[in-house]
Amino acid sequence: MKFIVSSSYLLKQLQILGGVINNTNTLPILDNFLFDLKQDELTVSASDLETTMSAKLKVESDSEGKIAVPAKLLLDTLKTFPEQPLTFVAEDNNTIELSSNHGKYALAYADGEEFPNPVELEDPSSTVLEGDILATAISKTIFASGNDDLRPVMSGVFFQFTGEGLTFVATDAHKLVKYQREDVTASQASEFIMPKKPLNLLKGILAGSESEVLIEYNDANAKFTFDDTQLVCRLIDGKYPNYEAVIPKENPNKLSIERNQFLSSVRRVSIFSNKTTHQVRLKIAGAELNISAEDVDYSNKAEERLTCSYQGDDMQIGFNSRFLTEMLNNLTSDEVQLEMSLPNRAGILTPVDGLDPGEKITMLVMPVMLNN
Repeated sequence: MKFIVSSSYLLKQLQILGGVINNTNTLPILDNFLFDLKQDELTVSASDLETTMSAKLKVESDSEGKIAVPAKLLLDTLKTFPEQPLTFVAEDNNTIELSSNHGKYALAYADGEEFPNPVELEDPSSTVLEGDILATAISKTIFASGNDDLRPVMSGVFFQFTGEGLTFVATDAHKLVKYQREDVTASQASEFIMPKKPLNLLKGILAGSESEVLIEYNDANAKFTFDDTQLVCRLIDGKYPNYEAVIPKENPNKLSIERNQFLSSVRRVSIFSNKTTHQVRLKIAGAELNISAEDVDYSNKAEERLTCSYQGDDMQIGFNSRFLTEMLNNLTSDEVQLEMSLPNRAGILTPVDGLDPGEKITMLVMPVMLNN
């Protein structure tokens, strides 16, 4: 087999696919890219058994063939080339020869038939979504998912599709994010839990993209198809916790404040907080929000006063500053609203402005007990 391809075009595609490959693989074949050539179309795939991603590239060729090429070696070589056409020729002695304007390089390849085949989805349901909407839904939720191996269902993002709209939820039991789109709907109701790794890959590729993404899914796997790329991954098995039950419905105390001001203040004050609890105290009375933190062990303390608009009873509530900072960082609105009922019930953070029509974000943060 022989083909000619632009070096920068090939590198760009391979760097995206390289994100699938683990640093340590159980099967040596998974350290390779699969090159499947059919005339002027080269399909390159990468897999870690759980996730398989492939992209179709346009090349100059009139041959066919299927080989597995060492991924790291090829990527490291391509990174050093300026833009130029590269010629790949697979020789009979199991080496592929790469010719550039300046030299020749030989890489050993493996038989392409050893490479695992991606899962075929039987009888899948499907939904079509704009790439940028999917990327936004992932980036707004994925930071709230957990890392606990004992609770694998919480280590992914829950996709819930209905005829009314799409909902994406992530939680680690301390914080929860629910992202909804009412301007996009699915043909039939279904739900599944996506693992983090393929979501991070999709987020990176689809940010700002206007291409349509076809999502197909059944009980075990999901497949995302867009442009000339396809990603198939295994879903997380299990039942997602009933997240609606933890969102408090009655929240009479409502605080509205400018997001950047609130974020900067929490960041500064939290430097003085206890290094294990990261606790900051919010004390709200009238139109004044008092943010304070104290580390008794080191006699460090800080306090700031902000003006805000507040309706409700005077109250004091404690939060983990890291969760609060993460959430405020993931919002893009100018103003946010924090709704609370009691100091021991979760606070609900929502953006006041800056949302697309049909877009809704609800963030929930668990309080920490205040030690008076």
